Amino acid sequence: MTDTAPVSPETTLLKRATYASVTVALLLIGGKLAAWLLTGSLSVMASLVDSLMDAAASTINLVAVRLSLNPADSEHRFGHGKAEFLAGLAQASFIAGSSFFLVMHAVDRLRNPIPVTQTTVGIVIMALAIVITIILLAYQHHVIKKTGSTAIKADALHYATDVLTNGGTIVALVLARYGRPGLDPVFAIVIAAFIFYSAAKIGYEAAQMLMDRELSPDLRGEIIRIAETPPQVRGVHDVRTRLSGRTIMIQLHLELDDNMPLKRAHGVARAVEKDLLRTWPEADIIIHQDPAEINRRIGRTKFTD
Repeated sequence: MTDTAPVSPETTLLKRATYASVTVALLLIGGKLAAWLLTGSLSVMASLVDSLMDAAASTINLVAVRLSLNPADSEHRFGHGKAEFLAGLAQASFIAGSSFFLVMHAVDRLRNPIPVTQTTVGIVIMALAIVITIILLAYQHHVIKKTGSTAIKADALHYATDVLTNGGTIVALVLARYGRPGLDPVFAIVIAAFIFYSAAKIGYEAAQMLMDRELSPDLRGEIIRIAETPPQVRGVHDVRTRLSGRTIMIQLHLELDDNMPLKRAHGVARAVEKDLLRTWPEADIIIHQDPAEINRRIGRTKFTD
C-alpha cells in the first residue's frame, strides 16, 4: 500500500473557496432569475447575466485551481501554477463579453421602454444577494490572506464588483417603483461599465503573470538584502524573479572570493538559500556562484540585473 501525501491547510482552503464560489454563483442565478421574471427590470437582468458569467468563471477557476495544485512532473518541471493565471484570463474574457451584452440590451431598452413591475420582490431578492456575496467575500479574503492565490483574488474581485452592481440594481428598482423606470437601462449601462473595468483589471494582471513579470521592487530589494548578508558574499547580480501560481521563482548569482574552494562556495550558497526559504518557504531558488574579481573585469556591477 502506498502512502498518500498529506494535504496542506492551504490546499484545503483553496478547494473550499472554489466550491463556495460556484455554490454562491448558482444560488444568485436562481434568485436573480426569479427577480427578473417577476420585475422585467433590465438592471436585474444585467445582474443576472453577471452572475451567469460568475458561475462560468468560478467553474473554470475550480478546475484551474485543482490543476495548479498538482505537483511538478516530467512534462511540467516548474509545476502547474500558471493554470491560475490562465483561469484569470478566461474569467476576464467572460466578464468583458457580458458587459458588451448588457450595453446592447440597455440601448435597446432605452429605445423601447418596458414597464418594471413587482419591484418590492426584486429589491428583497437583490438585498439577499448582497448579503450572500459579502459572506463569500469575507471567506475569500481569509483564503487570499492565507494562500496569496491569484485565481481566488480574481474571483473575489468580480464578486466585489457584484456588490456594487447589486446595489445599483436596488437603486434602479427603487426609482422604478417611484415612477422613474426610464433610469433602469441607464443603471444597466453603469453596471456594464463596472463589469468591464473589473474584466480589464483581471485580464491585465493575469497577462502580466503569464509573461513572467518581475516581482515588486520591494520584494527584489529584500531578496538582494538577504543574499548579501553572509560576510563571504562580495556582491549579487542577475537577480531574476517571477511568480508561478503561489510559488515564487528566484534566480541569482553570488559573487564570492576567486580562491574560495568549491565546497565552501557551495556552503555559502546553501546558507543564502536557507535564509531566503525562511521568508518564502515555498520558493523555488537557483543560486549560481561567480568569482568576484573576474566578474568585475568583465564589467559586472553589484546590482546588475
